[in-house]
Amino acid sequence: MMPLKARGKRCRRFSGAVLLVALAVGIISLPVGAQDADPFTATVTVDATADTVIKAREAARIDGQRRALAAVVEQLSGGGPPAKAPKLDDKAITDLVASFEVANERMSAVRYVADYTFHFRAAEVRRVLGNAGIALGGEPGKPGIVIPVYQSGGQPRLWDDPNPWRDAWEQRPPGAGRLVVPLGDAGDIAAIDGDRARAEDANALAEIARRNGADETIVALAATRGPGDKPSGVDVTVRRYRAGRLVDSRNAPFDANPGESARDLLRRAAAAVAAQIESGWKTAPVPGYDQAGSLTAILPIAGLDDWVQARERLAAVPTIRKIALVALSRQEATIEIGYAGSIDQLKDSLAGINLDLVRGDPSWRLARTRPGAAR
Repeated sequence: MMPLKARGKRCRRFSGAVLLVALAVGIISLPVGAQDADPFTATVTVDATADTVIKAREAARIDGQRRALAAVVEQLSGGGPPAKAPKLDDKAITDLVASFEVANERMSAVRYVADYTFHFRAAEVRRVLGNAGIALGGEPGKPGIVIPVYQSGGQPRLWDDPNPWRDAWEQRPPGAGRLVVPLGDAGDIAAIDGDRARAEDANALAEIARRNGADETIVALAATRGPGDKPSGVDVTVRRYRAGRLVDSRNAPFDANPGESARDLLRRAAAAVAAQIESGWKTAPVPGYDQAGSLTAILPIAGLDDWVQARERLAAVPTIRKIALVALSRQEATIEIGYAGSIDQLKDSLAGINLDLVRGDPSWRLARTRPGAAR
């Protein structure tokens, strides 16, 4: 196969019938701007091979818009189980697309690879889903502003450096959800500080949300246990406010894994808490941790990389306090899991990462509910 050649970015807008003309004659290249978070927009990577690159590009676009629509339907499911996109033909899906953008194009004589961002017509998508009997969950609104307050002896830190808890939130991957940490400019610093955030100052909480165009302010207070450079764990308290009024409060303690640095512990905690916030805490409130236990389980794996990826997913489960590797082979990992709450609560949490905890003889087993889901 000939090597793929890179092409520039391009932006296309069309309505139904003019699409094929646009593809045939080409559209002037335009830079792709940063996309606002939009529940009717999805980005997918396409890769198709055909007799010619023109046919491959067309096949890639058709496949891409179908997968993008499925992603949009899932986004619109809100906190409930993901809905499945209705069965539509290619033309019907094309008619739902308001515009699309292409980036990172690479092609040979017979193969086409690119990243496509599809923008769907909101009213038309709602109509089609309604006709198919698919109920929409709450659509995402404005971003939530996260105020990461770090308590490690002395005064609570927010804008002060160092604040490794704020760093952990800021270092999440780009596009990872709708939670935003304010820049900490002069206006932000004047609006709120660590003391006022911890004291639930309604005026300060409402002001920081207003300044950053948010509906909610989320104060995430992290208090480490033990030495600051080598903590034994971190206790996170998350409080959500609208118009300065408290609407929800959760606690999520995390124990440090063996050999885990303070930086990695805080990053793991931030990722887990963010995932819970963005899912609407749909797995029910984090247990009160008046119960705790441990068990040994066997996890089938496909190799070392598979184990590392599975371990990262397990570590992000809030009910899991500890993961210790007991034995490792090419086919399975035997692990000790320390958890808070009951076995049923642990099972529910594991189901969220597509793992089923099953009683075995003599050990528990972690079964993947679909191939590759825990990777």
